[in-house]
Amino acid sequence: MFKKCLSAALAAALLLSLAGCGAPAPASSAPAASEPAVSEPAASEPVDETGGASVAGAPLRVAGLKGPTTMGLVNLIEASAAGDDVGSLEFSMYGAADEIVPLLVQGELDAAAIPANLAATLYQKTNGAVQVACVNTLGVLYMLELGQNIQSVADLKGATIYSTGKGTTPEYVLRYVLRENGIDPDSDVTIEFKSEATEVAALLTEPTTDSRAVVAMLPQPYVTSVLAQNDGVRVALDMTGEWGKVADGKLVTGVLAVRKEAVEADPARFAQFLKDYSDSVGYANTELEATAALCEKYGIVAKAALAQKALPACNIVFETGDEMKTDLSTYLQVLYDADPASVGGALPGDDFYYGV
Repeated sequence: MFKKCLSAALAAALLLSLAGCGAPAPASSAPAASEPAVSEPAASEPVDETGGASVAGAPLRVAGLKGPTTMGLVNLIEASAAGDDVGSLEFSMYGAADEIVPLLVQGELDAAAIPANLAATLYQKTNGAVQVACVNTLGVLYMLELGQNIQSVADLKGATIYSTGKGTTPEYVLRYVLRENGIDPDSDVTIEFKSEATEVAALLTEPTTDSRAVVAMLPQPYVTSVLAQNDGVRVALDMTGEWGKVADGKLVTGVLAVRKEAVEADPARFAQFLKDYSDSVGYANTELEATAALCEKYGIVAKAALAQKALPACNIVFETGDEMKTDLSTYLQVLYDADPASVGGALPGDDFYYGV
């Protein structure tokens, strides 16, 4: 199905390597999808759903964010553009989730690859008009250290941890993992939040005036970029693995949210899209060079070389059905327990999970 776009992408990757693109991009150019700034309507505000409706037979209108949550979709985007035997879609890319929210709510988009808790929030805001069709990305957070002190979560006690995402998913994940390991996040560690991931990355890549160890939590592909720039930095903890040790389900980052109206307008079209999406994810996890070239082509990651190194650590998946519901519902329960507003004020009902 993806033979034509795969051949083209491999050729593009070869050209990129000949052009000397082997050096990873600086941290400032590596996009992160795990911590978007989201502007959402207040719970009491009415939702305007008067936008363009999905029409049977028309291309599916799909949006994505820069970073890991869209990397699994890129082979399908290319295949559709190349006229391969896949369902027709119109794809658009955005830098932040708050650009996607009104378009999805008002019916200007049919589906979007977005953070998992945002999908739950939109389910609440639209009275169930938005569902989740699949989990597309598991955890992308890693604890990095400029030093050798952190060998386990227990070693974080007494440390200063730098991170982004105050009041959002990264903070909830960090606090949950700490608490479940017997560490009080308010008294046993110091968490210093920065507004941008580039600020955190700079602490690990720029020369410092002392020899102190630096501990920081970052998402992919920033992690890969930092490791390439400073060989003194190491991955101390995989937060996805640490989550799995203390939670009943997997750590989830991204999902595909879809409007019910779009599915009901043309069920066969959507079923074909999900099949093609699954194939695209399979290619993303096996054809790294070709997928990386497409990530640069479509602006998902700044450089193909960086994308190729980051792909194996981005945990790109295609989970549907009961597996999706189990992992996502467990994850959302943790967020709800930390802050109900993080999932829209209430846990979504069973109708949130498409096909279950």
